[in-house]
Amino acid sequence: MLVVFTGCMIFLFLVDKIYLIVSMVEKLAADAKINIVYVETILKIIGIAYIAEFAAQITKDAGQGAIASKIELGGKVLILAMAVPILTVLIETIIKLVPG
Repeated sequence: MLVVFTGCMIFLFLVDKIYLIVSMVEKLAADAKINIVYVETILKIIGIAYIAEFAAQITKDAGQGAIASKIELGGKVLILAMAVPILTVLIETIIKLVPG
């Protein structure tokens, strides 16, 4: 319980900093005329990675290494599923650029 409480307190301490970073990235994307959907998806992917890592570390601290591995696998699958639309657009763009 102490590990979870400490982790949550650290996260709450950093929420303001995270908000500033996300706002800055969204502003840069708007200035560069990048579709905000892609930026939001990338930010969600980063969030999933951090949450999965945090959950896996807590589970490992509790002595449940096998469950931690499953949490990491689940996070990776979610990340891959969310990245598919971005990868599709990227591949389509590359195909349009290649002559032939």
